[in-house]
Amino acid sequence: MFVRTASERDLVAVRALLVETWHATYDAIYGAERVTAITDDWHSIASLKARLTRPNSEFLVADDGKRLGGMAFAAATTDPKIVFLNQLYVHPACQRQGIGQSLLDEVEASFPEMDTLRLEVEEANAAAIAFYEANGFRRRGRTADCGGNSGLPALIMEKRLG
Repeated sequence: MFVRTASERDLVAVRALLVETWHATYDAIYGAERVTAITDDWHSIASLKARLTRPNSEFLVADDGKRLGGMAFAAATTDPKIVFLNQLYVHPACQRQGIGQSLLDEVEASFPEMDTLRLEVEEANAAAIAFYEANGFRRRGRTADCGGNSGLPALIMEKRLG
């Protein structure tokens, strides 16, 4: 798969990838009904479309020409040296094939002024935490409101660059 910038024509496939990945990852933690509610809100076509035009951001997909195997979205904060990795998801059937690594590498390359890459991750998502730790992220704290207005607790992780 190759990594490229997402376009509006990708949004239906990105949404499908996110819904399937979220259910596979989070149904056991939050329950299928809550996961459906979250994906209907956070991963609606309108929400995804708004990310395409957000200034100082990068919306990426991993594409093999037939399907999308992963996606990532990151945006600079008010401090351009700090970038927030809002999303990095790899379809369950495509995991452990280097797609997450390729997406993460491209995010890092997309923000040359960045010295800190920050993210929030569900503490019960051991596979994601292991991936981030293997890629240089360290635990920096916790939040009671992952993504803002969710009420979901999360671990805050950061990677220092440069």
